[in-house]
This record gives sequence, C-alpha cells and structure tokens, in this order.
Amino acid sequence: MWPDVPPSLYLSGMCARGETADGRDDTQWEWHTGYCPGPAGWTDHGDQGIKKKASALSPVNKAVVEGCCPEAIAVEVRRVEAAEVDEMWSFVQSKAQQRWLWHAIDHLTGVVLAYAFGNRADEVFLQLQKLLKPFGLVHFYTDAAGVYGRHLPATAHTVGKIHTQQIERKHLTLRIRIKRLARKTICFSKSVFMHDTVIGLFVNRYEFGTPV
Repeated sequence: MWPDVPPSLYLSGMCARGETADGRDDTQWEWHTGYCPGPAGWTDHGDQGIKKKASALSPVNKAVVEGCCPEAIAVEVRRVEAAEVDEMWSFVQSKAQQRWLWHAIDHLTGVVLAYAFGNRADEVFLQLQKLLKPFGLVHFYTDAAGVYGRHLPATAHTVGKIHTQQIERKHLTLRIRIKRLARKTICFSKSVFMHDTVIGLFVNRYEFGTPV
C-alpha cells in the first residue's frame, strides 16, 4: 500500500478491478481473450464463439413463414404478397474475391424474408427464389439488372429504383452496422465461412429475431 494514498481509496480501487481486500482476484471475475476482465460465465464472442453459432443460423425468416400458413395460426392478419429484391457487394480477403449478398424484404414492412450468398450469377438468384417459395409471393420489385428479367414473369415484376428504396436503405444500415460490408474499410473476412456467418448472425438476431 502506498503511504500517501488513503486506505479507503486503495480498497475502492481494488474492488473496481474485481480484487478482494487482500489483493487476490475475485472469483466472480475472470480474464477473457485479449486480456480483458469480465464476469465469470460470460460467453466468449471471439472467432470460436461465432463458429459455434454457425449451425444455428437460418437463411429464411421462419416467423414470417409460419404466419403465411393459415393452419399454423388461429387468425391470419396479413400475408406477405410483394417483395423487394436486390444484391449487395462485398469481398473476402481482397476485392478481387467478390462476395455478393442477395436478399429480399417485405415491400410493405421492410422485414427481411430470406438471404443467400454467392457471386452475381443467375444460379444464386435462383437459390434465393427457392428460399422465397414458402412465402407465396405474387409480385417482385427490383432494379434493372438482367437476372431479374430473365427469371421473373413480366406480369409479376416491377422495375425501378423508386420501388426499391426500402431495400436500398437496408443496405446502408448493413454497411454501417457491419464493417465487413463497408466499401472502404480495413475490416474484412479472411474466409468465406466467417464472412457469411458473421452477416448471418446479424440478420438472424436483428431481422429474424432468432436468439443466436
């Protein structure tokens, strides 16, 4: 104990650090990765914690799907009829390795319905289409990308940025909240698995409401 420091201040400093009066670490505190103290029992949110949660992710908003089936609920208030669809650019390791996020949102509420990862080829959009089938969508709003014109019937397809403002705003939210999606950033994934899992965790937790 320093001679010029009052004992009361010394004790309060130890308690703030989680130490007992005799200088030992409190059993309620432990040191986590990165040498940061935290309450014992807290989950490690590092790479290992993210990898453990990967198997719990779902690319489809199951809560909305269940609401689309009359037999699954007592009263059906509203079903999803139209969706905005768009693709979002990102990269893994370097900008030469592009990774696109394809996703669809409810045109009325802006709720994310489903998502898929891949390149910008038609087969990735077809994969997203399969994930959207349970919703029973009857209309799609997209930009002028050729992939949509090739795989969506003209009678159920409206082209124009004026109709995709909600999903464009969703892109901005994702780029702000997830640094891996920012256009100019020093934060990026070194593997496709971690890239897809981190973004999937965000969508599942904050868009689907899944406790992952």
